[in-house]
Amino acid sequence: MKPLKIAGIVPESIVDGPGVRYALFVQGCPHHCPGCHNPQTHDFSGGTEVPPEAILAELDNRISGITFSGGEPFCQAEALSWLAAQLKARGKHITAYSGYTFEELTAMDDPFIRALLEKLDLLIDGRFILEQKSVELHFRGSTNQRILDMPASLVAGQPIWAEKYR
Repeated sequence: MKPLKIAGIVPESIVDGPGVRYALFVQGCPHHCPGCHNPQTHDFSGGTEVPPEAILAELDNRISGITFSGGEPFCQAEALSWLAAQLKARGKHITAYSGYTFEELTAMDDPFIRALLEKLDLLIDGRFILEQKSVELHFRGSTNQRILDMPASLVAGQPIWAEKYR
């Protein structure tokens, strides 16, 4: 399995998705959004290589789920789709942040991106836009970003808001 390039880990986060979760920040992002919360994750040559199996071994029963953040998780879709499949089999809730929109991701001709999307419970999509920043939003930084119910979105073939977070 190809290693993940990670920028950091928060083993118990309550701000990166619902419940107590493991937040995995991947290294590398093509978006470079002005005002990004994690600009240190942009450089694709930075970070540390970690086997996905090592991340899996770190998780325990206190964690309700995992969040893939970054950087841009979909730039490492192969390793993350494998990790997500293992976590789904263990009943974990999976959230991912992406600067890409649902529409952009589903239009990409990459089987690993599709496989990762199919394992997600929630996708927070869209680039961070500094002029639309709000500290009053659940799990997102700017008002253009959406929190999508991924199973419903994939069935419908269009973005479906997770109503609980609208």
